Amino acid sequence: MPHPYVLLSAAVSLDGYLDDTGPDRLLLSSPADFDRVDEVRASVDAILIGAGTIRADNPRLLVNCEARRAARVAAGKPPYPLKVTVSGSGDLDPSANFWHTGGEKLVCTTDKGAERAGALGLAADVVSLGPELDWHRLLEHLHEERGVDRLMVEGGGRVHTQLLQQGLADELQLVLAPLFVGTPDAPRLFGPGTYQAGRLRLVESRRIEDVVLMRYEPTAPGTGLHPSPADRHWLSLACELAELCPSSRTAFSVGAVVVAADGTELARGHSREAGDPVVHAEEAALAKIGPVDPRLATATVYTSLEPCTRRASRPFPCARLILDAGVRRVVTAWREPDTFVAGADGTGLLTGAGVDVVVLDEYEGRAKAPNRHLL
Repeated sequence: MPHPYVLLSAAVSLDGYLDDTGPDRLLLSSPADFDRVDEVRASVDAILIGAGTIRADNPRLLVNCEARRAARVAAGKPPYPLKVTVSGSGDLDPSANFWHTGGEKLVCTTDKGAERAGALGLAADVVSLGPELDWHRLLEHLHEERGVDRLMVEGGGRVHTQLLQQGLADELQLVLAPLFVGTPDAPRLFGPGTYQAGRLRLVESRRIEDVVLMRYEPTAPGTGLHPSPADRHWLSLACELAELCPSSRTAFSVGAVVVAADGTELARGHSREAGDPVVHAEEAALAKIGPVDPRLATATVYTSLEPCTRRASRPFPCARLILDAGVRRVVTAWREPDTFVAGADGTGLLTGAGVDVVVLDEYEGRAKAPNRHLL
């Protein structure tokens, strides 16, 4: 099921700490950056923190700028985003600022935690995610039941770590403050464990007074049938490539990208590329990669339209080319209609051969856009 866009937001010292061990919260951001954070809060549908952050920092999590609240209301939104906290135990302080400021509040917890939180009389809805905390279920609930399309996560380090390690973060907004903490017992932003492979993509670097904002996006594809935030990025790129195709009355406009497991782009292509009137997107992309490249076995092919199973212009359809290349995972936006081939089922042929096929139908409209004249 679709998840919200998950944006992790944090500020750290030069040595990677979120705070020191003193009684007061260590202010890492500058005044101008606090205003930037306020702007980001105003742009999202919900803000999430862990229960530990409520206990440690007692935050209000408000949109402080009156003009930004007014703009939200003018757009048909509540003045404040939904405030969400996550607690496995349900051990929450009813007197914390979190419950007494802003708009609607939500507690996501376990079956046992829900019993405990429900008895506290909190001014919040309490939702159980089952016997254990399940981030997938939490995000699905926020999207499907609460209408959350954009979620801002403000801590703490354990929450950030879990979302990154489970491949559920679409973006990391990291502010680097020009100071050191140096206390081993102070909280760090990220904990040990297994993270997704590959380098993150730096999409912005900006000086804000004496701090630096760095925005990163993940690049590594998901595994199996579980889509990752990077899958959405690469499929979006495939849809952009489809828009580059010369228009045709007899063939679809399709874009494709082949990406290694570590997030390295191996090749890209689009229909009718380089003046070839019959080349298909997947065919064009795979032709640029050596046939014995060992990375193909763990690579993902992203294509705006599912790979074809029959074609008259070339001996082998794209689904067969993918199988012959040894690729075992495909992410697509749109199942092929019967416009040119009756009963086309590239997904069925690939899955029957053991390939994992993920269909992200929220991109179907973008995949169809350059093909409207055929539909």
